[in-house]
Amino acid sequence: MKALRYYGSEDIRLEDIPDPSPREGEVKIKVAWNGICGSDMHSWHAPLPGVSPSATQAHPITNEKLPVIMGHEFSGTVVDVGRGVDTSRISLGAHVVVEPLLTCMKPTCHPCSSGMRNLCPLVTFIGIGGCGGGLAEYICVSQRLVYTLPPNVPLDVGALVEPLAVAWHAVKRSNLKAGDSVFILGGGPIGLLTLRVVKALGAAWVGLSEPVSMRRELALKHGASAVFDPTSTAVDVVTEVKNATGGRGADVVFDCAGIQRTLDIAFLAVKPRGMIVNVAVWVTRPELDMASMMTKEVVLTSTLCYDREYPEVLEAVAQGKFHGLEDIITRRIGFNDFIEKGIKAMLYEQDKQVKILVSPDCK
Repeated sequence: MKALRYYGSEDIRLEDIPDPSPREGEVKIKVAWNGICGSDMHSWHAPLPGVSPSATQAHPITNEKLPVIMGHEFSGTVVDVGRGVDTSRISLGAHVVVEPLLTCMKPTCHPCSSGMRNLCPLVTFIGIGGCGGGLAEYICVSQRLVYTLPPNVPLDVGALVEPLAVAWHAVKRSNLKAGDSVFILGGGPIGLLTLRVVKALGAAWVGLSEPVSMRRELALKHGASAVFDPTSTAVDVVTEVKNATGGRGADVVFDCAGIQRTLDIAFLAVKPRGMIVNVAVWVTRPELDMASMMTKEVVLTSTLCYDREYPEVLEAVAQGKFHGLEDIITRRIGFNDFIEKGIKAMLYEQDKQVKILVSPDCK
């Protein structure tokens, strides 16, 4: 089969490798679509510390070294099942998605044994740490990680379930209440999906700050109450947020950009005793304004992916709470175009791209 394999910084190769066969308890999936994630763009520059293996050091969860097959945001069709698979839940021909979180699951691991698998110190992901990936024609996955898509959800939208779960988990951790005001910094895929989740869960006012006009337009289309261009000298974003919230500031602020300026704005825009949730992956070490945190008694927290929240997300999808998600898919490409029209486009064409999907069947 064809697969895109990651060898290291700026070294991704399309190769022919053997088809996998399902072992006991595994499901074989023909991949339909795989989304390019921010972590894939970080990996283009360098392996992700602690999450990726190296060419000489295997990851302790997967026991694999580089190269590994890429891709963790994917959907597909079940084409085979191993012995012991519950076919009443996962049947041949079913359209499915995969929760790619991999952890040690040892009883001595406090996070794994306490319902916090995403915080396992050895955490990694299918398509980053090994165990196959969505950027291949086929993958075999443990049945416990496989979930059937609702019948009204196409496979391309299915590839958005993984980042939607990231947003869902972040909003749950924020303790958002119906009627709250929300301010989101960053209108990339996670920012836009966070917008959809807070709207679905009853936020009354949602503002979003994003420098790219196309992304601001998408935010308005998907329910934002107001959008702001943080590069404009004509608008003071913090003042606008306070004006929209009766002078208080937002109840909850989500930083989905992960730069010093957005963190600083978050502290200014949040209300006293409000909540700031960092959802972004940082590449630099930020400075923290402890004085603002103290004088407002602000709660600052951060979130990492998800843990067994796919059933909740898929139920909400089935209920029609996330119609129109295909709007954020801005390009569909095949394996041969992965680097030039995929990774590099996401890095250097942010004014044109939001979410790029890749398919082994797309030419």
